[in-house]
Amino acid sequence: MKLLERFLNYVKYDTQSDSDSKTYPSTDKQWLLLKDLLKELKEFGVKADIDEYGYVIGRIPSNIKKDVPKLALIAHVDTSPDASGKNVQARVIKNYNGGKVLLNEEKEIYLDPKKFPNLNDKLGDDLVVTDGTTLLGADDKLGVAQIMTLVEFIQNNKDFKHGELVIVFTPDEEVGTGTEYIDIEKVDADFGFTLDGSKVGEIAYENFNAATAKLTFIGQSVHPGSAKNKLVNSLDIANEFYGLLPKGLKPELTENYEGFNHLVSQSGTVEKTNMIMIIRNHNKEKFNIQKDNFTLIKEFINDKYGYKACELVLSDSYFNMKEVLDDHEEKIDLAIQAIKENDIEPIIEPIRGGTDGARLSFMGLPCPNLGTGGYNFHGPYEYASIKEMNKALDIVKTIITKFSRL
Repeated sequence: MKLLERFLNYVKYDTQSDSDSKTYPSTDKQWLLLKDLLKELKEFGVKADIDEYGYVIGRIPSNIKKDVPKLALIAHVDTSPDASGKNVQARVIKNYNGGKVLLNEEKEIYLDPKKFPNLNDKLGDDLVVTDGTTLLGADDKLGVAQIMTLVEFIQNNKDFKHGELVIVFTPDEEVGTGTEYIDIEKVDADFGFTLDGSKVGEIAYENFNAATAKLTFIGQSVHPGSAKNKLVNSLDIANEFYGLLPKGLKPELTENYEGFNHLVSQSGTVEKTNMIMIIRNHNKEKFNIQKDNFTLIKEFINDKYGYKACELVLSDSYFNMKEVLDDHEEKIDLAIQAIKENDIEPIIEPIRGGTDGARLSFMGLPCPNLGTGGYNFHGPYEYASIKEMNKALDIVKTIITKFSRL
């Protein structure tokens, strides 16, 4: 099966994860694709299994005589809760010639290069787009499809030299728990790559340090007709807290290595308001200062109102994998060389986010991230370049070849 055909099949699965769920995986519908991937691996003759948490792990034995690093290839099956992944209507735009792409005539939804300038680099490419009502799911079903296409290639081309390969498919990456229960000893690899990036040629080995702040604001409800000097509105306290955070540390005002605090959700009544925020920074010291600010503001609010008006739970999500990968320059250089050998200029940029690779790196599996050819993730303007997705697959093949010569 060709890569495009496989990708178009996978995006039909609704695998949206749920950050509010108490189960793992967070949604039952992820099981459908995970189990089908397991079946597909076994049909290719790969020894594989799935555990109680949904992790699919397969192994392809080395076909060379010397010992070389065992290499893991990793992708996640879930799609973001930010946009619907149900009934994805993907279609191919042949030979994109510039200008706006009509996604949905009825709703007048366009993919516009003025808003998404990455389209300007895609002239002449064939593009996979949505109908403007759902995300596409290239994040990360494109990575899944590339790995499975690679497996099929290897199993059908026994003369392709490679060391031991470990295939890993995970759930719930989009809600920050993609490696929560993974058995790293069962993975048993020396080095890995997540196929979870965007533009072909990307190799990312540094990412945000990340934390989540769960805030609860408690008001004192009194009938508004007799509320003077008595009523305390929890919604006002929440807004006051948010207003005391640094004004410039917002995602819409930052880029590159600049960190941010991002309000994800807020809901409440006069009596009680809940707020969830995420905290991000590549620099560990600045990251800790941002977290300290939340604590200081909480204490200020509580002192001001004279009771526990603000409750704060801070939890770290993942850390910058650069701390680990700085010790693995040789293997990263191999990947950079592989990109160049495929006539692509390497793109070495920090991830303004995180991947399973970040957590895996701190669990003992150094794991940078590779571009897959998808763009505008997490929304209806998501699309993929067919030329780039195939080139990304070629890059992974070259990386495997280089690892087999170590």
